[in-house]
Amino acid sequence: MENLEGLLRENKAWARKMVEQDPEFFERLVNVQQPEFLWIGCSDSRVPPDQITQTRPGQIFIHRNIANMVVHTDLNLLSVLQYAVDILKVKHIIVCGHYGCGGVKAAMTRHSFGLINKWLRNIKDVYRYHQEEIEELATDDEKVNRLIELNVKEQVLNLAKTSIIQKSWITHKGPHLHGWVYDLHDGVIRPQLDLHPGAKLDHPIFEYDNLDEDQPG
Repeated sequence: MENLEGLLRENKAWARKMVEQDPEFFERLVNVQQPEFLWIGCSDSRVPPDQITQTRPGQIFIHRNIANMVVHTDLNLLSVLQYAVDILKVKHIIVCGHYGCGGVKAAMTRHSFGLINKWLRNIKDVYRYHQEEIEELATDDEKVNRLIELNVKEQVLNLAKTSIIQKSWITHKGPHLHGWVYDLHDGVIRPQLDLHPGAKLDHPIFEYDNLDEDQPG
């Protein structure tokens, strides 16, 4: 209980500090939410989006899951995405992975982890697409980190394949999509991929041709 109570004490101290620095800080947050960014990141506790980007409350809309995945059947992710794009009108969506990701490491093995196998299957597919390139690398760490970079790129492409993004690209000329990888060793983010509104996908079968019609999603 002591650790839990410590969290509550720190919360109160933080709230007092924010009011001392800016008496209207919380009033502004209550009345409006206008973030420019949607962050899709890993659930790893060592990668807090607000701290590593030095953003303040209200500036970044956040969704996190194991290995920062964009899965086309994940209604949680898709709901966050649609709200961020259609309601909040975010200008940028960032998929941020991190080197040494445990989810990616697990996906590269043949070990069964139970329920999480269903989730890791999506990363195994990324490995399968790029196996030849990955296996040419000399060390296990290099192989894992290259798959982490490739996985981030694949998830950005998965965003672009959604009707949510494609429709917004037509109607609002945004958002821009970005793939980043955070390095735990030095705290630096390394960009991997940028997709601008209207970017061509890797195959035309993923490009919808009737998004001007009135339809959900």
